[in-house]
Amino acid sequence: MAMTMTQKILAKHAGVEKVVPGQLINAKLDIVLGNDITTPVAVNEFKKAGFDKVFDKDRIAIVLDHFVPNKDIKAAEQSKVCRDFACSHCVSHFYDVGKMGIEHALLPEQGIVTAGDCIIGADSHTCTYGALGAFSTGVGSTDMAAGMATGMAWFKVPSAIRFELKGKLPKNCSGKDVILTIIGMIGVDGALYKSMEFTGEGVKTLSMDDRLCICNMAIEAGAKNGIFPVDETTMKYLDGRSKREPVIYEADPDAEYEKTIEIDLSSIVPTVSCPHLPENTKPAKELSEIKVDQVVIGSCTNGRMEDMQAAYEILKGKKVADGVRCIIIPATMQIMRECVERGYVTAFIDAGAVVSTPTCGPCLGGYMGILAKGERCIATTNRNFVGRMGHPESEVYLASPYTAAASALTGYITEYTEE
Repeated sequence: MAMTMTQKILAKHAGVEKVVPGQLINAKLDIVLGNDITTPVAVNEFKKAGFDKVFDKDRIAIVLDHFVPNKDIKAAEQSKVCRDFACSHCVSHFYDVGKMGIEHALLPEQGIVTAGDCIIGADSHTCTYGALGAFSTGVGSTDMAAGMATGMAWFKVPSAIRFELKGKLPKNCSGKDVILTIIGMIGVDGALYKSMEFTGEGVKTLSMDDRLCICNMAIEAGAKNGIFPVDETTMKYLDGRSKREPVIYEADPDAEYEKTIEIDLSSIVPTVSCPHLPENTKPAKELSEIKVDQVVIGSCTNGRMEDMQAAYEILKGKKVADGVRCIIIPATMQIMRECVERGYVTAFIDAGAVVSTPTCGPCLGGYMGILAKGERCIATTNRNFVGRMGHPESEVYLASPYTAAASALTGYITEYTEE
């Protein structure tokens, strides 16, 4: 039977010739990931189950990113559990203060994940790595514990929806506008436990940062994973970076998909997701009367170099509107360093923004940008549920870095147009 790209990766890691949608399999894992919130729970389950060693110290990644540098005693204690576990098991890929970064930007950047991998992470946005041609998905901390000990995980093989991309994005749009448009079309359960497979001539026009952003938010459509084919852009990104040899899988020409949805990238417009679900999307230009109190540019969705560059191009030489708090968070220390070397940080500060060390911070209502009652934030993050960034009566609007930065200058939701 013909298989999709995802199904081929799962079949290989399960050691079988073929798999079909709905089939239960036990698959070998290339990487098991946890962060400072989910790892302590996994460590507790690891110990309760009687495990005393990890399956491979080089295939476990623990990234302290949500509350690092630690914001309070509880965060410090959680991080200490992670540090102690990583030290006692000699975990190779352990990232703490000084080496830290938001996990889903850090692992691709450091070459820990690569094409053809099967990856689980105790974080729902682990689906990001599909941009590299890998199968990656989020799991609970118990599955993470079992994965660390055995190097295996069970899956139900997902069916797939194919998104046929054509054309090229307008200059004021990015991958964030693509995925928000798609979620607005199909809804937050439109791809429930399915694989979102992106194909077509339009793929080659998308940068790696665009693809990472799109796959990152596949979970917001309910998907098991998102995945892009491996092409020249992918291989260029992996070259000199990947710690293991990439393995390329291609969908069979007659692979079965539940449906195919055509997306003309040239027709995409700057899009905003309004409270309180990612599917509640509208063109940015229709929201110009919405006043904002805060702007956040960062997160595992949009804290990469292209996102920083977009913010810089819009903010340089200008001033953030009075009464607006603009928070910019490069996703990794490498990205932060490049922002410093390029002069971006100086431009951001001169514009009236604040620049943070890498952290998930405000995205989950953790710190570095909590909202009070009645406040509105436009953010390049991935979720806008009730109370996501703070008070249950605050509001979060999701947008691209272009839209977020333009909004910081006006104090209202603003579609960016080149001058």
